[in-house]
Amino acid sequence: MFKRISAKSHDEWLENRKKGIGGSDAAAILGISPFKTNVDLWLEKTGQKEPDDISNEEKVKYGHDAEDPLRTLFMLDHPEYELFHDEFMILQNTTYPFMQASLDGELTEIATGRKGIYEGKTTEIMNKRMLNEWNGQVPIYYYVQCLQYLIVTGYDFVWLRAELKFAWDMNRKEIRDYYFTREEAINDMKYLFKKELIFWKKNIMEGVKPGLILPAI
Repeated sequence: MFKRISAKSHDEWLENRKKGIGGSDAAAILGISPFKTNVDLWLEKTGQKEPDDISNEEKVKYGHDAEDPLRTLFMLDHPEYELFHDEFMILQNTTYPFMQASLDGELTEIATGRKGIYEGKTTEIMNKRMLNEWNGQVPIYYYVQCLQYLIVTGYDFVWLRAELKFAWDMNRKEIRDYYFTREEAINDMKYLFKKELIFWKKNIMEGVKPGLILPAI
Protein backbone atom coordinates (compact mmCIF):
# COMPACT_ATOMS: atom_id res chain seq x y z
CA MET A 1 0.00 0.00 0.00
CA PHE A 2 1.11 3.55 -0.66
CA LYS A 3 -0.10 7.11 -0.38
CA ARG A 4 0.27 9.96 -2.82
CA ILE A 5 2.16 13.13 -1.92
CA SER A 6 1.38 15.98 -4.30
CA ALA A 7 3.46 19.09 -4.92
CA LYS A 8 2.59 22.35 -6.64
CA SER A 9 6.03 23.02 -8.09
CA HIS A 10 9.30 21.37 -9.09
CA ASP A 11 11.06 22.87 -6.05
CA GLU A 12 8.44 21.48 -3.66
CA TRP A 13 8.74 18.09 -5.35
CA LEU A 14 12.53 18.16 -4.87
CA GLU A 15 12.10 18.93 -1.17
CA ASN A 16 9.71 16.00 -0.78
CA ARG A 17 12.24 13.69 -2.47
CA LYS A 18 14.86 14.53 0.16
CA LYS A 19 12.70 12.96 2.89
CA GLY A 20 13.20 9.39 1.73
CA ILE A 21 14.86 7.01 -0.69
CA GLY A 22 13.72 7.23 -4.30
CA GLY A 23 14.25 5.09 -7.35
CA SER A 24 17.34 6.97 -8.52
CA ASP A 25 18.90 6.45 -5.05
CA ALA A 26 18.53 2.68 -4.98
CA ALA A 27 21.48 1.80 -7.22
CA ALA A 28 23.76 4.10 -5.20
CA ILE A 29 22.92 2.18 -2.03
CA LEU A 30 24.07 -1.03 -3.73
CA GLY A 31 27.22 0.63 -5.06
CA ILE A 32 26.28 0.13 -8.72
CA SER A 33 25.26 3.63 -9.74
CA PRO A 34 27.38 5.32 -12.43
CA PHE A 35 26.17 8.70 -11.16
CA LYS A 36 26.92 8.76 -7.40
CA THR A 37 28.39 6.58 -4.65
CA ASN A 38 26.63 5.31 -1.55
CA VAL A 39 28.70 7.77 0.50
CA ASP A 40 27.59 10.68 -1.72
CA LEU A 41 23.99 9.61 -1.15
CA TRP A 42 24.54 9.34 2.61
CA LEU A 43 25.99 12.86 2.70
CA GLU A 44 22.97 14.17 0.80
CA LYS A 45 20.35 12.40 2.89
CA THR A 46 21.97 13.49 6.16
CA GLY A 47 22.08 17.12 5.05
CA GLN A 48 25.87 17.33 4.81
CA LYS A 49 25.90 17.91 1.05
CA GLU A 50 23.51 19.34 -1.49
CA PRO A 51 22.77 17.13 -4.49
CA ASP A 52 24.59 18.22 -7.63
CA ASP A 53 22.39 20.36 -9.86
CA ILE A 54 22.53 18.69 -13.27
CA SER A 55 19.27 20.14 -14.60
CA ASN A 56 21.06 22.34 -17.15
CA GLU A 57 23.19 19.56 -18.62
CA GLU A 58 22.32 18.98 -22.27
CA LYS A 59 21.62 15.25 -21.89
CA VAL A 60 19.43 15.82 -18.83
CA LYS A 61 17.42 18.54 -20.57
CA TYR A 62 16.95 16.31 -23.62
CA GLY A 63 15.75 13.45 -21.42
CA HIS A 64 13.24 15.69 -19.67
CA ASP A 65 11.91 17.14 -22.92
CA ALA A 66 11.63 13.65 -24.44
CA GLU A 67 9.49 12.26 -21.61
CA ASP A 68 6.09 13.30 -23.00
CA PRO A 69 6.77 12.24 -26.62
CA LEU A 70 8.08 8.85 -25.46
CA ARG A 71 5.02 8.37 -23.25
CA THR A 72 2.69 9.31 -26.10
CA LEU A 73 4.42 6.94 -28.52
CA PHE A 74 4.29 4.11 -25.98
CA MET A 75 0.54 4.55 -25.57
CA LEU A 76 0.03 4.56 -29.34
CA ASP A 77 1.93 1.27 -29.51
CA HIS A 78 0.17 -0.23 -26.47
CA PRO A 79 -3.54 0.69 -26.54
CA GLU A 80 -4.21 -2.22 -24.18
CA TYR A 81 -3.24 0.08 -21.31
CA GLU A 82 -4.46 3.28 -19.69
CA LEU A 83 -1.75 5.57 -18.30
CA PHE A 84 -1.79 8.11 -15.46
CA HIS A 85 1.04 10.56 -14.82
CA ASP A 86 1.55 13.47 -12.44
CA GLU A 87 4.97 15.09 -12.82
CA PHE A 88 5.14 16.38 -9.24
CA MET A 89 3.63 13.41 -7.39
CA ILE A 90 5.59 11.09 -5.10
CA LEU A 91 4.27 7.71 -4.03
CA GLN A 92 5.21 6.78 -0.45
CA ASN A 93 4.98 3.25 0.92
CA THR A 94 2.69 3.31 3.98
CA THR A 95 4.50 0.52 5.86
CA TYR A 96 7.97 1.90 5.17
CA PRO A 97 7.48 5.65 4.56
CA PHE A 98 11.15 6.23 3.71
CA MET A 99 10.61 4.25 0.50
CA GLN A 100 9.42 6.56 -2.27
CA ALA A 101 8.75 6.49 -5.99
CA SER A 102 8.41 9.20 -8.64
CA LEU A 103 6.92 7.43 -11.63
CA ASP A 104 6.96 8.30 -15.32
CA GLY A 105 3.58 6.62 -15.51
CA GLU A 106 1.12 4.25 -13.83
CA LEU A 107 -0.36 1.67 -16.18
CA THR A 108 -3.68 -0.13 -15.94
CA GLU A 109 -4.26 -3.13 -18.21
CA ILE A 110 -7.75 -2.52 -19.55
CA ALA A 111 -8.75 -6.17 -19.96
CA THR A 112 -7.66 -7.36 -16.51
CA GLY A 113 -7.23 -4.30 -14.28
CA ARG A 114 -3.65 -5.31 -13.50
CA LYS A 115 -1.49 -2.37 -12.43
CA GLY A 116 2.00 -1.66 -13.66
CA ILE A 117 4.77 0.88 -13.98
CA TYR A 118 5.89 2.79 -17.05
CA GLU A 119 9.46 4.10 -17.08
CA GLY A 120 11.01 6.11 -19.92
CA LYS A 121 14.74 6.51 -20.60
CA THR A 122 16.90 8.28 -23.16
CA THR A 123 20.58 7.49 -23.50
CA GLU A 124 23.50 8.07 -25.84
CA ILE A 125 25.48 4.94 -26.61
CA MET A 126 29.18 5.82 -26.59
CA ASN A 127 30.76 2.38 -27.08
CA LYS A 128 30.11 -1.35 -27.41
CA ARG A 129 30.14 -1.88 -23.66
CA MET A 130 27.26 0.55 -23.19
CA LEU A 131 25.34 -1.09 -26.01
CA ASN A 132 25.81 -4.51 -24.43
CA GLU A 133 24.17 -3.21 -21.27
CA TRP A 134 20.93 -2.83 -23.26
CA ASN A 135 21.08 -6.12 -25.18
CA GLY A 136 18.17 -8.24 -24.01
CA GLN A 137 18.02 -6.56 -20.63
CA VAL A 138 17.71 -3.25 -18.80
CA PRO A 139 21.04 -1.86 -17.49
CA ILE A 140 21.40 -2.95 -13.87
CA TYR A 141 21.15 0.55 -12.37
CA TYR A 142 17.85 1.22 -14.19
CA TYR A 143 16.60 -2.26 -13.33
CA VAL A 144 17.18 -1.52 -9.62
CA GLN A 145 15.25 1.73 -10.00
CA CYS A 146 12.30 -0.26 -11.33
CA LEU A 147 12.61 -2.74 -8.46
CA GLN A 148 12.23 0.18 -6.06
CA TYR A 149 9.01 1.19 -7.77
CA LEU A 150 7.60 -2.34 -7.54
CA ILE A 151 8.41 -2.45 -3.82
CA VAL A 152 6.78 0.90 -3.11
CA THR A 153 3.62 0.34 -5.14
CA GLY A 154 2.98 -3.38 -4.98
CA TYR A 155 2.22 -3.27 -8.71
CA ASP A 156 2.39 -6.30 -10.99
CA PHE A 157 4.75 -5.42 -13.86
CA VAL A 158 7.12 -2.91 -15.45
CA TRP A 159 7.40 -1.57 -18.99
CA LEU A 160 10.58 0.39 -19.69
CA ARG A 161 10.80 2.23 -22.99
CA ALA A 162 14.23 3.48 -24.04
CA GLU A 163 15.37 5.71 -26.86
CA LEU A 164 18.96 4.86 -27.77
CA LYS A 165 21.09 7.36 -29.69
CA PHE A 166 24.50 6.42 -31.09
CA ALA A 167 27.52 8.69 -30.73
CA TRP A 168 29.15 7.36 -33.92
CA ASP A 169 26.00 7.84 -36.05
CA MET A 170 23.76 10.74 -35.03
CA ASN A 171 21.19 9.72 -37.65
CA ARG A 172 20.65 6.37 -35.95
CA LYS A 173 18.13 6.02 -33.14
CA GLU A 174 16.38 2.97 -31.74
CA ILE A 175 13.27 2.60 -29.59
CA ARG A 176 13.38 -0.48 -27.36
CA ASP A 177 10.79 -1.87 -24.96
CA TYR A 178 11.58 -4.06 -21.96
CA TYR A 179 8.98 -5.88 -19.86
CA PHE A 180 9.20 -7.91 -16.67
CA THR A 181 6.82 -8.98 -13.93
CA ARG A 182 6.88 -8.75 -10.18
CA GLU A 183 7.11 -12.53 -9.93
CA GLU A 184 10.25 -12.60 -12.08
CA ALA A 185 11.95 -9.98 -9.91
CA ILE A 186 10.78 -11.02 -6.43
CA ASN A 187 14.14 -12.29 -5.15
CA ASP A 188 15.94 -9.17 -6.40
CA MET A 189 13.29 -7.03 -4.72
CA LYS A 190 13.87 -8.80 -1.40
CA TYR A 191 17.62 -8.21 -1.67
CA LEU A 192 17.18 -4.52 -2.47
CA PHE A 193 14.68 -4.02 0.34
CA LYS A 194 17.04 -5.57 2.87
CA LYS A 195 19.92 -3.29 1.80
CA GLU A 196 17.72 -0.17 1.81
CA LEU A 197 16.35 -0.95 5.28
CA ILE A 198 19.90 -1.25 6.67
CA PHE A 199 20.97 1.96 4.91
CA TRP A 200 17.99 3.91 6.26
CA LYS A 201 18.07 2.63 9.83
CA LYS A 202 21.82 2.41 10.42
CA ASN A 203 23.32 4.99 8.09
CA ILE A 204 20.60 7.63 7.98
CA MET A 205 18.71 7.38 11.27
CA GLU A 206 21.76 6.47 13.40
CA GLY A 207 24.16 8.59 11.33
CA VAL A 208 26.75 5.86 10.79
CA LYS A 209 28.82 6.60 7.69
CA PRO A 210 28.71 3.64 5.29
CA GLY A 211 31.80 2.05 3.84
CA LEU A 212 32.42 3.11 0.27
CA ILE A 213 31.15 0.63 -2.33
CA LEU A 214 32.45 1.05 -5.87
CA PRO A 215 31.05 -0.62 -9.00
CA ALA A 216 32.96 -3.63 -10.26
CA ILE A 217 35.35 -2.84 -13.11
